[in-house]
Amino acid sequence: MTTSTLPDLVGRQDERAALDDLLVGLRAGESRVRVFRGEAGIGKSVLLEYAVARATQVIVTRAQGVEADMELPYASLHQLCAPFLGQVDALPGPQRDALRVAFGTAAGDPPDRFLVGLAVLSLLTRASETRPVLVVVDDAQWLDQVSLQTLEFVARRLLAEAVAMVFAVRDPEGKAALAGLPGTRIGGLDALAASELLESTVGGRLDKRVRDRFVAEMHGNPLALLEFSRGRTAAELAYGLDSSASPGFEATVSSRLERDFADRLGSLPGPTRTLLLIAAAEPVGDAGLLTRAAASLDIVPDAAPAKSAGLIDLHGFLRFRHPLVRSAVYHRAGPEERRAVHRALAAATDPAQDPDRRAWHEAQAACGPDEEVAVELERAADRARQRGGIAAEAVLLERASQLTPDARRRGRRAVAAAEAHFSAASPDRATEQATLAELCPLGSLDRARLARLRARILFARSRSDEAAPLLLEAAAQFTAAKSPLARETYLEAISATIFAGRVHGPTGARAAAAAARASGAPPSGSEAADLLLEGVAAILTDGYETGLPALRRALDLLAQEELRTREATMRWLLLVPVALEAFIHYAWDLHAWDRLATRAVRLARDIGALGALPPALIYAGGVRIHDGDFAEAARMIHEADTLAAATGHAPHTYAALVLAAWRGEADAAARIIDDARTRAVERGEVSLLGATGYIQGVLFNGLARYEDALAAARSGIEHDGFNFTGLSLVEHIEAATRCGRPDLAHASLARLLELTRAADSGWAAGAGARSRALLADGDEADALYRTAVEEFGRGGVTVEVARTHLLYGEWLRRNRRPSQARDHLRTAYEMFDGMPADAFAERARRELIATGEHVKARVTKATNSLTAQESQIAALAADGMTNARIGAELFISPHTVEWHLRKVYTKLGINSRRALPDALSGAATLNGGHRRDATTRPDRAKPPTRPSGTSRPR
Repeated sequence: MTTSTLPDLVGRQDERAALDDLLVGLRAGESRVRVFRGEAGIGKSVLLEYAVARATQVIVTRAQGVEADMELPYASLHQLCAPFLGQVDALPGPQRDALRVAFGTAAGDPPDRFLVGLAVLSLLTRASETRPVLVVVDDAQWLDQVSLQTLEFVARRLLAEAVAMVFAVRDPEGKAALAGLPGTRIGGLDALAASELLESTVGGRLDKRVRDRFVAEMHGNPLALLEFSRGRTAAELAYGLDSSASPGFEATVSSRLERDFADRLGSLPGPTRTLLLIAAAEPVGDAGLLTRAAASLDIVPDAAPAKSAGLIDLHGFLRFRHPLVRSAVYHRAGPEERRAVHRALAAATDPAQDPDRRAWHEAQAACGPDEEVAVELERAADRARQRGGIAAEAVLLERASQLTPDARRRGRRAVAAAEAHFSAASPDRATEQATLAELCPLGSLDRARLARLRARILFARSRSDEAAPLLLEAAAQFTAAKSPLARETYLEAISATIFAGRVHGPTGARAAAAAARASGAPPSGSEAADLLLEGVAAILTDGYETGLPALRRALDLLAQEELRTREATMRWLLLVPVALEAFIHYAWDLHAWDRLATRAVRLARDIGALGALPPALIYAGGVRIHDGDFAEAARMIHEADTLAAATGHAPHTYAALVLAAWRGEADAAARIIDDARTRAVERGEVSLLGATGYIQGVLFNGLARYEDALAAARSGIEHDGFNFTGLSLVEHIEAATRCGRPDLAHASLARLLELTRAADSGWAAGAGARSRALLADGDEADALYRTAVEEFGRGGVTVEVARTHLLYGEWLRRNRRPSQARDHLRTAYEMFDGMPADAFAERARRELIATGEHVKARVTKATNSLTAQESQIAALAADGMTNARIGAELFISPHTVEWHLRKVYTKLGINSRRALPDALSGAATLNGGHRRDATTRPDRAKPPTRPSGTSRPR
């Protein structure tokens, strides 16, 4: 428990009440988060001190951001976690290993920062089992980037832990920091409170007009009120601030304060100013380091004059009274003074214990290019990368480039810095470094890397087809340099053109595929990746019959490839979406889709790759949609969206759209589709327009709005040109036959048969047979419908089996065979009702009534009202998993698991997890569905071989 003196607070009743409420909730075991935002000096830090002082019977842990150019990965997080590091060994294996690598206490593959975040969440949760934990972070905008991102992830995952987090963020510097978390904007004190604060510090009675003018000039900023009135009498204030303190009212309060602090430095003795400069240049605040650096400069540490001037506090160590003081000290010093101090700090830093800080100080001390220092910075960047600090790697490489005397080597380091900035989600700084690199004489490999980076930046900002030519140019340069990156880049170029909806033309996918096949690019080092490129390129240039065999060989390799390192697993996870799109849209292979998606989910969970897990879950959810398990699909989509939100990524709307369409949720689908279309137009994502055409085709065919389905499916065919063409053609054929347009149906059928001819799968054969049946008569149609049912069943596409029974039943009824029609319509109705696919089920019900069968009107069945996450947790608990293992599986804490289970027990009317299997089975039966057990749930299937050195979360 941390104790602190309760600060004197004038005003701020609302903010104090909010903090008191947060602490009451925390002591009651509730999770709370609050971000205080405001300008410098507005009182954020004092509010944090208030919270700490009031946090009795609570464990308090703190971190303090410090303004500095130096970026040490996870430094702030290490500071915050220090009280709990004794419990690291009790964490699940992957979390423990990730945290140790991040903190530099163990070697290993660079950890996923979200897995590090989960480890921190677990640490805080374990600590809260004895007493509630309050996390206090001041000046969060100056934390090292990966620490800030990790703490934001933790804050978003808090739910049922006795952990509260309170942040202070300075505006405008921290405008983007912690966006979306519950926040309070701190403004200036009101006139009454500001006047009270001012009069408490000024000697003598203030005239009301003087007081009101002074308060107005300071905009109610408490620090400004205190500092500008420091040492001044009421009489002095009556004549206004002197020119040195107030150079002009047009300046911001923060800049005026910093100038005031800088002016106070002028009256200090030279050694004291140098001592303050050493402290300002060393943001960590190591007292021993400061003393050694002062000794090397022949400085006798004497901080007393600075304390008397109100610039520092002395509590066993030197601490600046406000970050603006540190800024004033550092920027008031001349360049040579700063270099001398950094030189002293570098000499005082142990190169074995802290080589990165020493390298940084040496870099700041350099007065010109210095290859030795640049090499040390490059080594420090590599160490930062190994710990998962990509932002720190980028900053270190950027400085190394600046200090490199040789132009060619400087360019190479600038390229590396640009790549690291892009990986750290800083495209603007990446562009700056790329521009600097272009001014240097680059080797062929570096030019290729730079061209690929330019393309990636462009594609990230707008999914237009302008990126493809740049990627093709980069791939050609990689080929010329005999680099294994060539094939990977060709595959990236093809994917970019398909995503942008460009198949034909000089910048389309076919042109990219032709260039790839003619390139003679060397092997990439991954046989599966090479076969995937070969298959996709062959499909685009020669047709499906040539390309599909290579795709199938790539599938076998991808499904069985042994992945020995985390890096290899991450490359596999990046490659799989391309493979999945190929197997879904070209091979029509749901079984292959299931195998790859299942492995992707398992591998992403095993290594804690939270960035790769949401898309893997979306693909796995797509399998569940097509096999008719809508509840499981909804759970996967919910988990993917939750993780995407927690990790700062955009939600994946495609699967939610498909699910809404099959469910017949017209209003929900319309909202999502409108948003998706707007984004597609804004970002040039033409393929998304093709996807929405297919999705609306399913929706409107289910609702029997065939004219709308016809128009939507046609839009999908025209806008896509590749990925969704086949699926859109299926919808178009059904809608055209229902609209009395056999000419359109026949044209689409010809294209569909061409697309499916080479695919040896039940899905492809079923789609072809059913589409032909819609245009056939008599015995031919009868046989084709039966074939379609059998083939869709062989392909595992349950929704299409049900849909074929519906179409077959409709055809039988129209051919006056009501008894046979009833059998198929009843099957379709029961299957759709169990999913539930409401629109298709209602269509089947109406057809059944037309055959003379009595069918009750459909009503939406009462459900057990479990949320998607509650259902998922309940299913895992029913399978026998412990709370800790469920938490590791779903990247939440065991406390959150228990909190959800208590709600599940209440909703299901049970009181223990032993009753879960029967309760869930009963709920599924009541709702017309089924619960998939551990052997059939895709991400609970028997996992494939794991990478060496990893273990399953426990």
